[in-house]
Amino acid sequence: MVGSFFRVSSRALLLLSLHALMIRFMHEGYTYGAKGKIASYTVSLSSLLPSPSCSPSTTKASNQKSTLELIHKHGPCSQLVQDPHPLNHTKILLQDESRVRWIQFQSSNSSHVLKASAAAHLRAKSDITVGTGNYLVTIGLGTPKKDLTLIFDTGSPLTWTRCKPCVGSCYTQSDPIFNPSHSSPYDNISCTSTSCSHLGSIGISRCSGSTCLYSIQYGDNSSSVGFFATEKLTISPTEVIDNFEFGCSENNQGLFGRAAGLIGLSDDNISIVEQTADKYGKYFSYCLPSSTSSTGHPTFGKEGGAPSSVSFTPLSRVQQSSQFYGISIVGISVEGNLLSIPSMVFSNGGTIIDSEPVITRLPPTVYRALRTAFRKAMANYTRAPTVSLFDTCYDFSKESTVAIPSIMFSFAGGVDLDLDPSRIFYVVKALQVCLAFAANGADSDPVIYVNAQQKTFEAVYDVAGGKRGFGSNGCSRDA
Repeated sequence: MVGSFFRVSSRALLLLSLHALMIRFMHEGYTYGAKGKIASYTVSLSSLLPSPSCSPSTTKASNQKSTLELIHKHGPCSQLVQDPHPLNHTKILLQDESRVRWIQFQSSNSSHVLKASAAAHLRAKSDITVGTGNYLVTIGLGTPKKDLTLIFDTGSPLTWTRCKPCVGSCYTQSDPIFNPSHSSPYDNISCTSTSCSHLGSIGISRCSGSTCLYSIQYGDNSSSVGFFATEKLTISPTEVIDNFEFGCSENNQGLFGRAAGLIGLSDDNISIVEQTADKYGKYFSYCLPSSTSSTGHPTFGKEGGAPSSVSFTPLSRVQQSSQFYGISIVGISVEGNLLSIPSMVFSNGGTIIDSEPVITRLPPTVYRALRTAFRKAMANYTRAPTVSLFDTCYDFSKESTVAIPSIMFSFAGGVDLDLDPSRIFYVVKALQVCLAFAANGADSDPVIYVNAQQKTFEAVYDVAGGKRGFGSNGCSRDA
């Protein structure tokens, strides 16, 4: 829907206050500029802060048989909040930067290959990094079914979980470790199978006798090594995937927290998207939790058809070897006014859309234009010291409401997306509320459009149709 504002507010994140000059029942919380475009939003400062208690979201997809619950790793809805080393803002942003560097590295080194060594320990380089692993889903594996909490990642191909026995580096996880010897459908994949050869897309496969082994190393030096195998995957009581190919890991190192592994949704031969193509048509969607204290969902397939409110932009690849999904940004507007940016700046490095990083990275030319316009619109507010990669921060400690200038992204195919006001800022504390964007090192680096701007609306991936959708009614308001 061109020019529409995708509004799905959270009780914890967005309580729009009334603007005295607007007609309440029509335009609550907005002011409008030229040609009817949204110029600014008025929001309560307290609404930007997360709730200490879990407030599950309700969505129209909640009752669909192929839907999972999606939670924030460090929020009150997660069983992993007992993590003895919870992430603070500094660590979140450092790990975010690690993911971004690796994405940029692979986009400029599409032909890099790491040869196998003679050592018994497998090593590989992949085009991905786990980074912070902010979002989690729970799936069932094996017979009898064992529930496992996995990191949700649209930029990873392989689904894997920790398995017994641990023969290398081990970490503490919340769920019991999966024991393949207790599951009747479990079967190792042969070295001579086509499936084993597909592992070349993520790193290196080798053999233990006739059994296929996998090794994947992520950009932050996290790694997983084990057997490539098949098992029964349970999404819901009525949605079961037989002979699902996954990594049964016996040696793990890195930043997985207390999660049992990772579920990979990239466009790759071994991802869950490709493996379930006959069942779900390479089509999935998700709503990210609108705050750390709420929940979201991923859904496989298009049960009931795609919502009429979804607007699609073409999917692309930044590099042919890239496992990340790409889209095309064609412009950015602030307060309804299109920024003066050469169109070629967006196409220099392409645009990757990813569920994992926290902060959208823009070409320096684009970021400077956005920052200038935003600072001008926020001139009446007190500036705060910079923090980490943020250079445009404000002190709202004495404010009860804040008028936030609108930011709209325009994508190929005539799709305009007004960002929800809660997604424009990164809140460190009331004394430090920062513009939630940062500059890349060069205009030639790929734009990375991330989860902070994907919240409060449904993200639809029609991989078979080659398009990415933005849905205005898929993520309903929190209860």
